[in-house]
Amino acid sequence: MVVVAAGRMHADELETDEALVHRLLAAQFPQWAELPIEALPAGGTDNAIYRLGDELSVRLPRRRGWATGSLDKELEWLPKLAPLLPFPVPTPVARGAAGEGYPHEWAIYTWLDGEDAASVPLDLPRAAVDLAALLAALGRIDPAGGPPPGNRGGPLRPRDEPTRAAIDALGDAIDAAAVTAAWEAALAAPEWDRPPVWIHGDLDARNLLVRDGRITGVLDWGCACVGDPACDVKVGWAVLDAETRPIFRELLEIDDATWARGRGWALSQAVLALPYYLHTYPVIVQQAWRWLAEALADS
Repeated sequence: MVVVAAGRMHADELETDEALVHRLLAAQFPQWAELPIEALPAGGTDNAIYRLGDELSVRLPRRRGWATGSLDKELEWLPKLAPLLPFPVPTPVARGAAGEGYPHEWAIYTWLDGEDAASVPLDLPRAAVDLAALLAALGRIDPAGGPPPGNRGGPLRPRDEPTRAAIDALGDAIDAAAVTAAWEAALAAPEWDRPPVWIHGDLDARNLLVRDGRITGVLDWGCACVGDPACDVKVGWAVLDAETRPIFRELLEIDDATWARGRGWALSQAVLALPYYLHTYPVIVQQAWRWLAEALADS
């Protein structure tokens, strides 16, 4: 897996390196301590990721005060969800404890080969079909007992104040009137009133593994929950384009209200990401500009 390098860290992030990973493994999982350790150029926004040998990866939370909720969720649910999904997902192998000067729990996962779709070309017509298959599979999984929505999967309305503040913060860098009008159209759409369904919660190009233009895996399930599928419909703007979004929508038979809320998720996540990551994660900034442009291109 290849991840595009990031910029400077946020002040609340923890520094990690291969030496720390080796010490943690030696103290807690000596059976893997002698395997080669390779730091990826950048992990996700919440985790530093290291390749461990040929078949494993180590994930260390980056943020100080990081709660174990996402780790608990993945350890409990990924083994149950993985057999029901059309693409491989990293599954947890072992859970590590705080130690060696590192303050958080951490985990070892299976390794999936591929490159993220933010850094290599993706066959978009094929991706529209594959992403529809992924959402359809999630929608068929029994939601009973699944985690409730957190900052993803719920209504859009609680995001209104921070979204408007982010629009103001971006100033002349965007067409604030057009973005605000599009956001208000999404807020006006009826809320999801059907039973909740499983959602990934963070579907964009960074979390899709690709080989030869095809999706081969789906990463980062820390936001997974049962809720409004519009949060995942966002992928229509985050990954697809004007020619392939209709394919995705038709295959899933997405109603107008859910489509409007999905566009709202794309807009909101874009404008919130742009000022926050401007000087720290260039790949997210690049992707967020794309989400925003695609969302504004749709009337």
